[in-house]
Amino acid sequence: MNFLPKDIEVYAEKITEPETPVLQQLARETNIKVLRPRMLSGHLQGKFLEFISKMVKPERILEIGTYTGYSAICLAQGLTNKGILHTIDNNPELEDIALKYINMAGLSEKIVLHIKNAIDVIPEIKESFDLVFLDADKENYINYYEMVIDKMNKGGILLVDNVLWSGKVLKEPEKGDTETQSIIEFNNHISNDNRVENFLLPFRDGLMILRKK
Repeated sequence: MNFLPKDIEVYAEKITEPETPVLQQLARETNIKVLRPRMLSGHLQGKFLEFISKMVKPERILEIGTYTGYSAICLAQGLTNKGILHTIDNNPELEDIALKYINMAGLSEKIVLHIKNAIDVIPEIKESFDLVFLDADKENYINYYEMVIDKMNKGGILLVDNVLWSGKVLKEPEKGDTETQSIIEFNNHISNDNRVENFLLPFRDGLMILRKK
């Protein structure tokens, strides 16, 4: 998933501002107790999400794909005083750990966790968003995008994770590989959508950054 040499990544993490103790503990517990800990945003991407949020200063954030809450905590750092972050995940087994660390970070009044299918939740949230982070099931990337684009304010930022998919986007997908096929279709969809401007950042597993015109 990582395209940089390991020693470069280690150096980048060393030079970057450290994780907070809460995030360090969350990362450690996720790696020990939760399946597929590589899904965690982690130090570098978490700090990147925090920086983007602080630059945007969003009133409302939508996150599709909570996992154990690391990215939600990072994104919430840029919220305005009255700002709210809605985060959605359909795995109830992760609810306790996410809420535990959201509370430890002092963000229980800022983050609303929805444990439900995002396809059902998104229409129920009657908000417009300044910042959206999409990191969920790849087969629904286009569906999620089309559901949120009209809910985004003009100039709003949408971040989409895993758009390089360990380099698989460069090859013809194997038969039955619906995830790779879906990401390729999503990337092409974005490239031909004149509602947004975008660039693909070859960082970690590929991060698409879009701005609504």
